[in-house]
Amino acid sequence: MTLTLLPSLLAEDMAEVDRVIRERLHSEVALVRQVSEYIIHSGGKRLRPALVVLAARALGYRGTHHHDMAAVVEFIHTATLLHDDVVDASEMRRGRDTANALYGNAASVLVGDFLYSRAFQMMVAVHNMRVMEVLSDATNVIAEGEVLQLMNCNDPDIAEADYLRVIRYKTAKLFEAAGRLGAIVHDAPRAIEDALGVYGMHLGTAFQLIDDVLDYSGDSGVIGKNVGDDLAEGKPTLPLLHAMRHAAEADAELIRAAIRAGDATDFQRVLTIVHDTGALEHARRQAEAEAEAARAAIASIPHSQYKQALLELSVFAVTREF
Repeated sequence: MTLTLLPSLLAEDMAEVDRVIRERLHSEVALVRQVSEYIIHSGGKRLRPALVVLAARALGYRGTHHHDMAAVVEFIHTATLLHDDVVDASEMRRGRDTANALYGNAASVLVGDFLYSRAFQMMVAVHNMRVMEVLSDATNVIAEGEVLQLMNCNDPDIAEADYLRVIRYKTAKLFEAAGRLGAIVHDAPRAIEDALGVYGMHLGTAFQLIDDVLDYSGDSGVIGKNVGDDLAEGKPTLPLLHAMRHAAEADAELIRAAIRAGDATDFQRVLTIVHDTGALEHARRQAEAEAEAARAAIASIPHSQYKQALLELSVFAVTREF
């Protein structure tokens, strides 16, 4: 099993997830349909809904509730993207104009609210209190993560633990919820739910660490956003935190000043410092440790092609270039 086989393994399930997404995107309000369809169908990796499906299938689930839960997770994720791009004043995502760049901030925020509320309508329809507990907790923690990130912006003196806390809240929490949902729809024991939740948490952390690496090593045409956006937004990510700790004082101060100002004017100089201090290698090692922890978390799940796909997904999270 390699990740290249994942689309064929999940083709039937993901086609059904896409059908549910299209059906539940319907609104009598034309602008709601237009904006939500634009962002939903803008080329995302669909990793979170795929994780719901893989987790359920790895446990032997044969029902259909995993399709609805996968769509719910994608709606919540898309709502966070719409709100994120407004907060960050982003202009490009996944190689396309952001929704706020095309339709304006007000439309993006309000359609994000629509997607959140539609997700809650769908989770209530499943009539499973544990589903509601997991997803309501996840959305609340994600919101806290967004606020924490806002508080950390333009602050070059945050601790690495503070940075990791934002990742756990803002990104990894929804991955964790996706893993748990796959177990919940199968009525799996709580220990199995916890194992898949821990897998998702570590997978999501590894995924975000590599996202932060790619902002200093990727190609804009490949990663689908402008390289250097994190610096321009004043985000003190792990590569910068490591570089400031290990660079000469003048170089460290240059990075601190860029973070405080949210200014990418000296991006090329910052990039050189990041590379010279081994900051990208440091962040990649942390991501690899998270991926290994993800694999260890599901050691007790019986082997199957779906479990193998979960293992391969953890490898993809740290080796990808987009």
